[in-house]
Amino acid sequence: MMSEYLVLEAINNGAISWEQVVPISDLVREISHNNNLSNVYLRQDETYTVKELYESVAIYSANGATMALAELIAGSEESFVNMMNDKAMQLELGEYGVDYKFVNSTGLPNQYLLGKHPEGTTEKDENELTVRATAKLAFHLLKDYPEVLETASIERKIFKEGTEDFIQMDNWNWMLPGLVYGYPDVDGLKTGYTAQAGYSFTGTAERDNVRLITVVTKTSSLEERFSETKKLLDYGFSQFSIEELIPKGYRPEGQETVGVSKGKEHEVAVITDESLISFVRVGERDNYIPVVTFDQERLNENGELIAPVEKGEKIGTISLEYVGENDYEFIDSNYIAQVDVITNEAIEEAGFFSLVLRSVGGFFSELWVTLYNAIKGWF
Repeated sequence: MMSEYLVLEAINNGAISWEQVVPISDLVREISHNNNLSNVYLRQDETYTVKELYESVAIYSANGATMALAELIAGSEESFVNMMNDKAMQLELGEYGVDYKFVNSTGLPNQYLLGKHPEGTTEKDENELTVRATAKLAFHLLKDYPEVLETASIERKIFKEGTEDFIQMDNWNWMLPGLVYGYPDVDGLKTGYTAQAGYSFTGTAERDNVRLITVVTKTSSLEERFSETKKLLDYGFSQFSIEELIPKGYRPEGQETVGVSKGKEHEVAVITDESLISFVRVGERDNYIPVVTFDQERLNENGELIAPVEKGEKIGTISLEYVGENDYEFIDSNYIAQVDVITNEAIEEAGFFSLVLRSVGGFFSELWVTLYNAIKGWF
């Protein structure tokens, strides 16, 4: 998935193009001829485009093709591995060496690279990601490059059709709706296998505007990784839903207004700028309460806005606090579901005369309180 992310990133920033021809190095050719690995046959006297090789990677997990694209983008496998680890840090997948560690572009154990594994790695090394890091990577891939699903959802395609090297690429994701373990609405994402990780699968499906991401590892067979994924998808779609918890124009209870200093009015009504929609467990809607946080830089020492105040000014945010027994986290644990709180009307600045009268009124009010307290103390 990380290699796919970097290919799509390179396409989107113009570093490479879909119709660009990809050179085939000696190592790539050798790896692609290993019939014990998932591969399409690559030769050095044939022409391959970025699109052709990318499709073989996304559909068929072609290892040699992955390496060819890595060399095209970064110049070498070693440089591409550095890009992978740098991107993992940028995407905040966790801590290097703890939550993730990329040692090659394919996901194969280095022992399959014919002794030509990237510099700085050993023959015993292989890529490592925690389940959370894998889920976060899938989240960013889908969020940043949703077009990944256009290829990941292709059930089968012929590579180099019409040539002697043609091969029918049957998608390894057998949960696509037309395949043997088809599941409604599954459209991605990536299977894998190593002795250490077992049969693994990062799946995704979308139903009723809800997209789920699942990660399964350490299963003992091709079939089990899909049956376990089905359990997760069944659970997710039946137990969770997207709901509007706070409507647009909501007036926070007990905080419907904010004081205004030096304005023609002494307070201004506040509302939510848009509705707050969140992913919640079925039946737990009432376990979320709204929490308003005002921008303290907008307020004076008395907690007031200073006139003039424009209608629609952002003065804070409203988020949700979960008060139930089961606290769930988003894949991105730093994410907070919130919307802006804005002013619902404009308040003009009071004129000079009005401000003077208020000051005088305030002076005599304070004087009266002082006199009253003094006289009260005589008796």
